[in-house]
Amino acid sequence: MEALLNVGSPTATHAGLVCHPHPLFGGTMHNKVVFHAMKALHSFGFPVLRFNFRGTGLSAGEHDDGRGEVGDVQAALAWLKRDFALPVIFAGFSFGAAAGLRACCSDPDVSALISLGTPVAAEGRVYSFSFLRECYKPKLFVSGDHDEFGPHEVLERVVAAAAESKELVFIPGNHFFEGHLTEMRLTIETWLHELLGV
Repeated sequence: MEALLNVGSPTATHAGLVCHPHPLFGGTMHNKVVFHAMKALHSFGFPVLRFNFRGTGLSAGEHDDGRGEVGDVQAALAWLKRDFALPVIFAGFSFGAAAGLRACCSDPDVSALISLGTPVAAEGRVYSFSFLRECYKPKLFVSGDHDEFGPHEVLERVVAAAAESKELVFIPGNHFFEGHLTEMRLTIETWLHELLGV
């Protein structure tokens, strides 16, 4: 897999993993939302890994409709854990959130989850998040208040059904947080400050 690591502080308490949106619709690890999520995690001194899903950029393989991509997330987690031996904070955007949440909820070394632009229904693809009912890790959901792939009422039902602890924040903007990326980043940083007590 093609990947980028932003090196963290020698005294880092966590490592970060960020996953990109749908590769068949232009999503890569260089996406603006992914970049801002990385910057939010990196501001705490964490080493942060981004990677391209299979068949994207220089990553080998072919797109697998989200099935194999869960394995890609697990492979990235394994690398982070081997190299840093730190608890991991996950952040994913859109398709990357859906694949990453599925991989990370059951991983004992992932301590917190951040879902950006959580996709509920996108161009015929329907995402199920029923597994969140058994996911008791701290979870932050951030969406634009005009997110075309995550309507308010549907996303509110998804979050309501998820296990505690959880927080849902709507900020101005569409699915890509256009014009509001700084607010998205600050929302992540504020939540992490409260979660980590720093």
